[in-house]
Amino acid sequence: MAKSAIDKDLKRVGQLKSAAHDSARAAAAPGLALVFLLAALVWASFSVAAGPQSYLVVIATVIAAYMALNIGANDVANNMGPAVGAKALTMGGALLIAAICEAAGALLAGGDVVTTISRDLIVPDTTLGGTTVIMIMMAALLASALWVNLATIIGAPVSTTHAVVGGVVGAGVAAAGFSAIIWPTVGTIAASWVISPLMGGGMAAALLAIVNFTILRQSRKPEAAGVWVPVFVAVMIGVFAMYMAMKGFSRLWSPEGHIVLLIGLLGAGAGWLAARPWVDARIVGMENSNKQVGTLFRLPLIFATALLSFAHGANDVANAVGPLAAIVSIAQNGGAGDSVELPLWVLAIGALGIALGLALFGPRLIRTVGEKITKLNEIRGYCVALSAATTVLIASAFGLPVSSTHIAVGAVFGVGFLREGFSNRGLRNKAVSPEGVFLRTDHLNKTPEEAVANFHKRQKRYLVRRQHALSMGAAWVVTVPAAALLAALVYWAMALFFVP
Repeated sequence: MAKSAIDKDLKRVGQLKSAAHDSARAAAAPGLALVFLLAALVWASFSVAAGPQSYLVVIATVIAAYMALNIGANDVANNMGPAVGAKALTMGGALLIAAICEAAGALLAGGDVVTTISRDLIVPDTTLGGTTVIMIMMAALLASALWVNLATIIGAPVSTTHAVVGGVVGAGVAAAGFSAIIWPTVGTIAASWVISPLMGGGMAAALLAIVNFTILRQSRKPEAAGVWVPVFVAVMIGVFAMYMAMKGFSRLWSPEGHIVLLIGLLGAGAGWLAARPWVDARIVGMENSNKQVGTLFRLPLIFATALLSFAHGANDVANAVGPLAAIVSIAQNGGAGDSVELPLWVLAIGALGIALGLALFGPRLIRTVGEKITKLNEIRGYCVALSAATTVLIASAFGLPVSSTHIAVGAVFGVGFLREGFSNRGLRNKAVSPEGVFLRTDHLNKTPEEAVANFHKRQKRYLVRRQHALSMGAAWVVTVPAAALLAALVYWAMALFFVP
């Protein structure tokens, strides 16, 4: 029986309601972000002292709030991705822990003083007026935020620090020419594109190999775990104690090297004492399997991701509010100098923006880092988190230019490629593969059919998605020049409206 006209109309109404519901749900996150930006505008309007440049501070506050949202949406995924990918945390639990720890790190350890980014990138003798410096900072913030936003949309984790650096370079060149930039600093940043992922991947692969040798390849895995898991926990606590002393509270306290080492040793001892009875109680009657042993790493992994988020909030909030603090200082005091005081309201906007950006837009990048590069479990996720903190600590001690984003993503690739190597070990030579160059004749397959079968078997054992490595690597390389170009365009556009 044919449907009546009213039935067809009712069906269309139902479809329209469903489409409207889906559209409203999709628009909820941008809508809440817009509310936050408007709230930041109102907050700044009441917090900024009246003056001839106060309107610039209000505009810069909105831009900084937008940048903070993008830092939360992109950068934080590097910390929470391994825990979510390993199923140690649900997405909701990861968002809650990260939001609390990021905001706490920014507010408690963000510090009272930040070094202006322009000091390390713009030649000190360059003569720039107060309004010009404000425009450079505003252009750098807006350009870097736009680039990080684009990277988040396409699912590429990028370094927000590099984006801000590129923004300052581009706006500085637009304002004062190429001679105004300290190019060796830019060169060291470019070097980190290679150094960071290689260090992170190598450290994570080495740590996973140690866990495999000491626990997973032993005949009695629970007993081996009872000996070695407390050691790994002790190493984790010691490393994070040193990490927090050097990086997490760097705005408040800069201890000497021997003090940092002592803090690490004390933390390691406390970690071992706390972990030993906890592990002993859980290995009683435990099944002799990798999966059961892996559950012992779940709580340390959660703890590691929480500490990473705290340290990240303490350090990377400066990417959003550091330039804003310089703008506030210039507008109110006439200059920024080498360092500027960081008002509490500025710090709070950065902290809230990072937490909100994570909650609204973070799941996409968290899934990319935690699930789409390679399969993670509790042990691999733990190796990623611990190696990321360890690599940053070592690089900081030796003054190597590294990016925490590149290190964390490189660590995920490192454990994936090591796992792939273990999985493919023992397969016969591919023989017929066009990729083969140096072939040992004693490893050749007996028949063409066997060669083809082994080739396809090896192809199926590719456990790392190569396309993500290519897309992320391209995004990393493009970040500084892309942000620089955007910042130059934004600066020239601002110059049409504001008189330097």
